[in-house]
Parts: sequence; C-alpha cells; structure tokens
Amino acid sequence: MEINLVSEGLKFMVLGMLVVFVFLVILVQVMKLQAKIINKYFPEKAPDVAPAASTNATQEAHHVAAIVAAVSEFRKQS
Repeated sequence: MEINLVSEGLKFMVLGMLVVFVFLVILVQVMKLQAKIINKYFPEKAPDVAPAASTNATQEAHHVAAIVAAVSEFRKQS
C-alpha cells in the first residue's frame, strides 16, 4: 500500500485551483448580470449642463491673477 504523496498533493492543488477558478468565473458573471439589472431599473441621470464658457473664463482669470501675484511676490523677495 504505497501512496505517492507528491501525486496526491498535485491532485489536491489542481482541484483547489479549479474550484477557485470556477468560483471566480461565476462571480464575474453574477456581477455582470447585477450591473445589467441595476442599469435597467436605475439608469444614470444625464448630468446638468452648466454654462461652462463663462465659468471657465472667470476661473482662468482668477488663476492667472493668482500666478501673477505669486511671481511678483517671489521676485520682491529675491
């Protein structure tokens, strides 16, 4: 009654890896199905479009003013 422990270990390793692989495949499929169901019953709302041109221009002007002030302060210290 000779039992080869290496072959038994390899069998258990392959069995364990297959169980994990099958579980992960099932998990991915369930997550995809869940995403489809959620998107069907709870669709994403379209974002409100704000007047971006005036807001961006104002923000850019403030950024430029802050940079100019920082550079002028730095040059005063040097």
